[in-house]
Amino acid sequence: MKIEVIGVPLDLGADHRGVDMGPAAIRIACLMKNLQELGFEVTDRGDLQVDIPEILKVINPQLKYLPEIAAINRQLAETVEEVHDRGVFPLVLGGDHAIAIGTMGGTAAYFHKKKQKTGLIWIDAHGDMNTENTTPSGNIHGMPFAVLLGEGAVELRNIGGDFTKIDPEHAVLVGVRDIDANERQLIKRSGITVFTMAEIDRRGMHDVMLEAIACASQDTAGFHLSFDIDALDPTAAPGVGTPVEGGLTLREAHVIMEAVARSHKMVSLEMVEVNPILDFKNRTAKVAANLILSALGKRILG
Repeated sequence: MKIEVIGVPLDLGADHRGVDMGPAAIRIACLMKNLQELGFEVTDRGDLQVDIPEILKVINPQLKYLPEIAAINRQLAETVEEVHDRGVFPLVLGGDHAIAIGTMGGTAAYFHKKKQKTGLIWIDAHGDMNTENTTPSGNIHGMPFAVLLGEGAVELRNIGGDFTKIDPEHAVLVGVRDIDANERQLIKRSGITVFTMAEIDRRGMHDVMLEAIACASQDTAGFHLSFDIDALDPTAAPGVGTPVEGGLTLREAHVIMEAVARSHKMVSLEMVEVNPILDFKNRTAKVAANLILSALGKRILG
């Protein structure tokens, strides 16, 4: 399989600076070399160009940096769709989680042309299901899941085309443990499948992932995997801007990725929210790189 790596050094969607260095940090963790050793033909097209917040102005405090975030996501969606058109697998490195609007927008647009639907597995400590009417911060990295389900600002919803990118019956949220009060109601009404950390503790990650993959794969061309590294416990991945205790262990995270690899149903992948400023000796980026390798077929647990 051919893989094309796309870096999106966006940190306009979050309060903490530093995730703009995430793509470089993951590359430094020998990602390309290790992908090639797995037998992939890998092309790195570098990073999309993103402005820094110091030279920008917030117009709407409920949707901080909306014009700039919409613009980079439109560019990302076009790039991802074009990569799909060439029969190549898109691997997107973030950046904050607002980039999922563009990654999923491009993947959904490609399959929409083929009259096919796409599933979504979202690994995250947070719901990312706020809108401009519920957000406590105005940070767009807390909104992309809602956008992909057809909620929120039209400037974001229409990226990749004027259609809803994901049907709720094909959308799964795994690892959530920190949800805003108003966001909780949106998640309940959305109709998506949710596996909290409490349910993972009760059922075990293997069984949860079998159900998640079945949900995202049924009647779809496959699923996009969006992995926020803050889904892991901070002891395993300290370099994140919004850490929440009680997260996935490193072993559980690899179980997720190995299950994805065995399914042969993943059609695109993104890894987001690695923040080297908050990290220790690039530890979190190395974890992120190894998880990507597991999702693409590397085995460490047997």
